[in-house]
Amino acid sequence: MKNLPDVQSALSNLRYRLTRVGVKGVKKIVYVKRPGAKEIIVLPTTIDLFVDLPATQKGSHMSRNVELTEEIVETSRKKPVRDLESFCAEVAKALLDRHEYASFAEVRATADYFMERENPFGRKEEQPYKLIAEVRAERGGKIRKLIGVEAIGMTACPCAMEVVRAIKGKEADDIVPTHNQRNRSTLIIEVPGDYFIEANDLIDIVEKAFSSPTYGILKR
Repeated sequence: MKNLPDVQSALSNLRYRLTRVGVKGVKKIVYVKRPGAKEIIVLPTTIDLFVDLPATQKGSHMSRNVELTEEIVETSRKKPVRDLESFCAEVAKALLDRHEYASFAEVRATADYFMERENPFGRKEEQPYKLIAEVRAERGGKIRKLIGVEAIGMTACPCAMEVVRAIKGKEADDIVPTHNQRNRSTLIIEVPGDYFIEANDLIDIVEKAFSSPTYGILKR
């Protein structure tokens, strides 16, 4: 059988470096087990994976990205990861191992997440959130992590509040009518590669910034 040409490994004619090449929208199930927790959390996750492409390389081996992601997901099924950002870190390291020509790898992931909350009637219900993770790894060991959450809540409109206060001649501390707004808020922080933050704590911070939480059902 005739040897087929390896186009990706050929010398580039244009000789310019690309900072990111990769695949987006890879959907996988990631298995997470928090330290000290008994249950395993199943996260439906969407993943974007990138490496840089040197000026000497004509193309990137994209199939490697999907293959190594599947391998790490399968490993997490038997040995769950600590959190979503730890999963991204493992994938980023694997990208640098598989793409020997790359000096940089970036992995982004978002996942649907549910937490139990108590509604105003005292009933517990599952509220939806979104987890956000991003890892940037450089060959040589430097890793940066971005950890974030997205939550939905209600806020009292400050613009309408100040207009009513001005018309009525109210003081700053007086309660005045306004309208509410449904908000989608995102909190993302960057931490060193060996630092861990609990996503539930970030969700609590975001929800405390709202005027009120939202609930699945609103009744009289």
